[in-house]
Amino acid sequence: MLNTAIRRKARSFGRIVGHSALTRRTGVTRKPVLATSGQMGITFIGHSSFLLQIGGKNFVIDPNFARWLFVLKRLRRPGVRIADLPPIDAVLVTHAHFDHLHRPSLRAIARNTLRKSGKRPLLIVPKNLRDLVFDLGYSSVTELKWWESVRVGPVEITATPANHWGARVIRDVHRGFCGFVLRAGEQSLYHSGDTAYFDGFHEIGKRLHPRVAMLPIGAYDPPSFRRVHTSPEDAVQAFMDMNASFMVPMHYGTFKLSQEPMEEPLARLAAEANRREIAKCMAVVEEGVTKFFS
Repeated sequence: MLNTAIRRKARSFGRIVGHSALTRRTGVTRKPVLATSGQMGITFIGHSSFLLQIGGKNFVIDPNFARWLFVLKRLRRPGVRIADLPPIDAVLVTHAHFDHLHRPSLRAIARNTLRKSGKRPLLIVPKNLRDLVFDLGYSSVTELKWWESVRVGPVEITATPANHWGARVIRDVHRGFCGFVLRAGEQSLYHSGDTAYFDGFHEIGKRLHPRVAMLPIGAYDPPSFRRVHTSPEDAVQAFMDMNASFMVPMHYGTFKLSQEPMEEPLARLAAEANRREIAKCMAVVEEGVTKFFS
């Protein structure tokens, strides 16, 4: 029985790898539009990576500009080149998985900011990740536990619970994982990182009241993956639990990580939003496009 299950998983992974290798990479690269007059802006880079402009500060979260993740080909080009990013005040990483903590991307962002501004950015991570990132050129590395906060100028950054796991490799299960809420006055953003649906969305909404929620909608098939990832329907329920104003979907379309068709997550998201009569709250952002929220 065990050997049968292993063979089944191996065949499934082989199909995923084959799909990645044979699929042509698509997508265009754009220059981000920079905020003026205190605007709050989100630029989708791809997968779970974003440039965030809030409180007059620039942040990047979960940056991954890799062309390949080991044997998995990137299927959509990064929407922004690292060289076109503005100087970054701080980079946030939600957990240690290779599609979220990509060391070459982190190092390149630190170098780009130093070249443009003469300053090194901060790096903010969950607990027990410092040893993975301390040597990448940042001015400091701050580790946060759930509900702990740090300030970057006028922006308060709070680490939030998630329903996932944080190991970099098989046995280092001590590593933390989280989402983040960024707040500057009336402006507020939430990035969940990777997560399955859980009751914590209610508490995040009750405590921190994020206005814009970036939530994952891919890598949910086979059904067992929903123990650590949200389906589009789960993400809509999480959005409603939080009582946010807008939802920006992420974690779809860039890497073939699971069995669902690449185009399915957005289609299911639209269908569920229409069923719930909240389609106007869905803010689907193309790679490289900057969307401002007043």
